Amino acid sequence: MAETIFERYGGFAKASRVVASFYSRVLDSPQLEPYFDGVDMRRLMDHQTKFIAFLMGGPASYSSEHLARVHERLGIDDASFDELLALLRETFIDFDFDETDIATMHSKIAAYRPAIVQKPTVALSPGDAP
Repeated sequence: MAETIFERYGGFAKASRVVASFYSRVLDSPQLEPYFDGVDMRRLMDHQTKFIAFLMGGPASYSSEHLARVHERLGIDDASFDELLALLRETFIDFDFDETDIATMHSKIAAYRPAIVQKPTVALSPGDAP
């Protein structure tokens, strides 16, 4: 059986260090930091470590429905999601992830864009059909 990214890079220990470094970058980003005002970062980082571990092929499971539910009130836009992807890529590079593994992780995370990004609602004029 092929070794997973999770196994190749050291399991939860590595995922935890990656997430800690990633959130340091996120909280330094003027675009992303406001999303985390008042957030229990320790709790969030624990959840994010499990999510990243899951994407790396580790023992956890997340559904698009769950991710949509926890992100729906945040109003995350495409530009913020793109910034998050760029910072995560930088983090993976800093942790010496292979380019193929970075591309795999990028694809897996990008697949969740529809669950995380909130599309702006368009107000209908009185004469428009719903």
